[in-house]
Amino acid sequence: MMQAKAGLKTGSHVRSGRPSWSAEARRAKVEGLPWIAAIVVAVVGLKAAEGPSVWDGVYTADQAKRGETAYLQTCASCHGPALDGGDMTPPLVGGAFTSNWNDLTVGDLFERIRTTMPLDKPGRLSRQQDADVIAYLLKANGWPAAATELGTDVGALRQIRISAQRPAADATESGPAPQR
Repeated sequence: MMQAKAGLKTGSHVRSGRPSWSAEARRAKVEGLPWIAAIVVAVVGLKAAEGPSVWDGVYTADQAKRGETAYLQTCASCHGPALDGGDMTPPLVGGAFTSNWNDLTVGDLFERIRTTMPLDKPGRLSRQQDADVIAYLLKANGWPAAATELGTDVGALRQIRISAQRPAADATESGPAPQR
């Protein structure tokens, strides 16, 4: 004898011999659809609310070139011409850099550079030069360039996430930022 499962009915009135959904079960199934849709919309909304990341291209190639010039003149004596750090200074490229800054923002990096670098005279660079140096660091760490320059407004820069891993939805290849 066929045993009835929750929400299913069986019996001779079922032509195929398979159980069918009871009216109550069909109603619960249909009433649950808006909840499922709401959850999907919420998840998609949260992803969109995260805002841009360095993977979205937040600087231009020309800006990175200007940043390289400023970096070599002002930063390379401590951080090295290849951005690989020194005895007492951290590298600005590679896994150590990306893991230290992962899940922080470009605004956080901008403020750190603006208020503490160069070590012998913090604040020596203009805000534009700070943004240019950051563009160079982003390029050196394998994050893509775009058509719009990185600005100098800290509020806007704090909306741009630094993410070591390419977001899954945007990934053409998975994994961390490629090394230069």
